[in-house]
Order: sequence, then structure tokens, then C-alpha cells
Amino acid sequence: MMVPDLSDELRQQLGQQGIVDFSEVALRQALEQRVATYTLIKLADWPARRWKCHYRLLVKEAVYDAQSVPEAYARAILSL
Repeated sequence: MMVPDLSDELRQQLGQQGIVDFSEVALRQALEQRVATYTLIKLADWPARRWKCHYRLLVKEAVYDAQSVPEAYARAILSL
């Protein structure tokens, strides 16, 4: 079963920020406009099971866990 990249709630919140393109590339570019550096980590199987996420995005001191890359970018954008 495929999980959608972004929930309707995240899409609405991004829309309130003026972001209407929810593709991975567009969200990455939007994040890069807001922050100089970040680190995206794809977790191996055992940490993904332990932390119940597949990706971890690090921005400054913050950590964002997500099921997909676009979700990680969206969570970081909304928190900045």
C-alpha cells in the first residue's frame, strides 16, 4: 500500500504559506530559500522500524521525522 506524500492538513498549511506545488523538487527549493543548510537522512530498516519513520531531516538544532522526502521538507518549511 502506497502512503501519500503529504496529508491534506500539510497541503492546507503549505497553501497558507503560499506554496501550491507539493512536488519533492518544489518543496526542496522552498526549503532552500528559507535555510542555508540542512541534512536529509534516509534511515536503514531497523531505525525506521524503531522510530516509525523513513526519513530524518536536520535543520540547525531541529529534527523532523517523516515517511517521505516531501513530508520532511514540508514539516521543516512550516516550522521555520
